[in-house]
Amino acid sequence: MDLRKLKTLIDLVSDSNVSELEITEAEGKVRIVKGGGAVVQGYAPAPVYAAPVAAPAAAPAAPSAPVAAEPAVATGHTVKSPMVGTFYRSSAPGAKAFVEIGDSIKEGETICIIEAMKILNEIEADKSGTVTQILSENGQAVEYGQPLFIIE
Repeated sequence: MDLRKLKTLIDLVSDSNVSELEITEAEGKVRIVKGGGAVVQGYAPAPVYAAPVAAPAAAPAAPSAPVAAEPAVATGHTVKSPMVGTFYRSSAPGAKAFVEIGDSIKEGETICIIEAMKILNEIEADKSGTVTQILSENGQAVEYGQPLFIIE
């Protein structure tokens, strides 16, 4: 396993609600534990890969405004993020967004993309209706279960 892949895994664990991740591959086994640093077996000493402590402090500051506004306004069906990653409203920079506020959508229609570990995952609507709110900004990091859209 190369250093870039290890760094990506550590970043994903530190930015998510996952407290421990263990991966076994042919060349060895990696175990990453949040809060207690990283335990790496078969590669290099753990202090080299310790997750940064400052990262979690920055994450709550960004979503604080949408989270405070959401409970009072959210009245329809909430589409939540199925994974940790980066939220994108369109398929490419400068391309038209998949959905806008007021658009009618059908169940199974692609409404956004979440990039996780350099893989673009198309997220589909789990209910038909009209998009009344878009709760994430383009390029924003999202957590598992974070509300993305409100559909009525």
